[in-house]
Amino acid sequence: MGAVLTLAKFIFITGGVVSSLGKGLAAAALGALLQARGYSVRLRKLDPYLNVDPGTMSPFEHGEVFVTDDGAETDLDLGHYERFTGVAARQTDSISSGRIYSTVLEKERRGDYLGKTIQVIPHVTNEIKDFIAIGEDEVDFMLCEIGGTVGDIEGLPFFEAIRQFSQDKPRGQCIFVHLTLLPFIKASGELKTKPTQHSVKELRSIGLAPDILVCRSEGPIPEKEREKLALFCNVRPDSVIAAQDLASIYEAPLAYHKEGLDQAVLDAFQIAPAPRPDLSRWLDVADRIYKPEGDIKVAIVGKYTQLEDAYKSIAEALTHGGMANRVRVNVEWVDAELCEREEVARYLEGFHAILEPGGIEARGTAGKIKAATYAREHKIPYLGICLGMQMAVIEAARNVIGVSDAGSEEFDHEAGGKRFEPVVYHLKEWVQGNHKVSRKVSDDKGGTMRLGAYDAHLSEGSRVADVYGTCAIEERHRHRYEVDIKYKAKLEKAGLSFSGMSPDGRLPEIVEWRDHPWFIGVQFHPELKSKPFDPHPLFKDFVRAAKDISRLV
Repeated sequence: MGAVLTLAKFIFITGGVVSSLGKGLAAAALGALLQARGYSVRLRKLDPYLNVDPGTMSPFEHGEVFVTDDGAETDLDLGHYERFTGVAARQTDSISSGRIYSTVLEKERRGDYLGKTIQVIPHVTNEIKDFIAIGEDEVDFMLCEIGGTVGDIEGLPFFEAIRQFSQDKPRGQCIFVHLTLLPFIKASGELKTKPTQHSVKELRSIGLAPDILVCRSEGPIPEKEREKLALFCNVRPDSVIAAQDLASIYEAPLAYHKEGLDQAVLDAFQIAPAPRPDLSRWLDVADRIYKPEGDIKVAIVGKYTQLEDAYKSIAEALTHGGMANRVRVNVEWVDAELCEREEVARYLEGFHAILEPGGIEARGTAGKIKAATYAREHKIPYLGICLGMQMAVIEAARNVIGVSDAGSEEFDHEAGGKRFEPVVYHLKEWVQGNHKVSRKVSDDKGGTMRLGAYDAHLSEGSRVADVYGTCAIEERHRHRYEVDIKYKAKLEKAGLSFSGMSPDGRLPEIVEWRDHPWFIGVQFHPELKSKPFDPHPLFKDFVRAAKDISRLV
């Protein structure tokens, strides 16, 4: 195992040429490799956009919002970090330009700057540097990913801040990893290095020199191109790392290790002798991915199916559940609005399981209710998450206990003034830790949900208690609306058990149909805590149930 380092080492990961090359995945895989050598790590994301956090950003633009235990709404890359390293992210692991500027302006309003002129340098850059340094005494390696691409105007304060930060630290405490693209021109049969050379030139013009180049490419980098990149970008040839397209993201740690990324990092820090890595965890993960013993089909009935990143953690958690059961999970995305307009069986027939994820506003909710009915009546394994649970309860109220006008305060009040019975209501106050939190419908949207980890008590003998192996759990939440308990007794008498409740017994956390092979709805987001080497119990058992159904078909 690696020896504990006396001072934290900082690895700054930047991107060039084009966006969406996989900086987050590269950072997560590198963190996993450093862990495999016995070091402790923490990963951070610095995003240049002006939103204070991703909480109010459209899933179509930004993908999913990843929520931490301590209630931060963050970038989906923090999900990669957690899934690959198992290190629970914190509020202090994600920052945006919006939050940085907001903090600076709040300080200016309070008079903290004593009337000085507020400027990007030093006030904004100092705030960024302070953020980067949080918790540096807790780990051996701090990996900081800078969002966007070098050359973006909004990213300049971050690049300047990390330049200053590296100068403030003792020599050899910071290195820079630059991720770029090597496009392949089919007509000439050439792998082009010029875009990477220009990207590095841009980086050097603002005072940053990469120690390691990670180059995305369709295939291996020929020795000639590797030497050219090393020569013109001023890095060692063994620090030019190929990042080829992979069949699974969970192959990344093994692929990067084979290319020598972790060794190049240790060499850049002059850490020798390098501890030998224990890659057994990732060899097992790869074995489970590439050697399945069967296939199942799962329908995800959602609102944002045009962009799969909107449900990134759910898709990954299903993969983890498949790995635990040695099956390949084939996911098909079903637009809830199509289920709304047409016969639902047309879209859900032939699936071994149905999953309904979270979402906001009215669009597609009628389709989600029809999908819940279909799963209940046809005895198909069903997992409803957040809004998915609420739709399952509304479905039961309407179709099982006869509350025909059952609805939700979130969207039914907009239906032309039509009367409805609120089975789901806007939560106005709840207990968080040792204090009471209050909210109004008119409050700002950003950061006003029930966010982060909360405890739940499970009923003894329930399916969920059996799945978890305990009656006391803690899960992450992100929602404003709750299922009302006023119909709890009637629903339970009809067979829908409220098998998980908040510690004070006021807020339903889990419901399940007792006479169904596997039908569970949860108010929280279990997908956020699932990992390839530690699948979430609910997803593990959900896939098992689907696997059992597939054998009967």
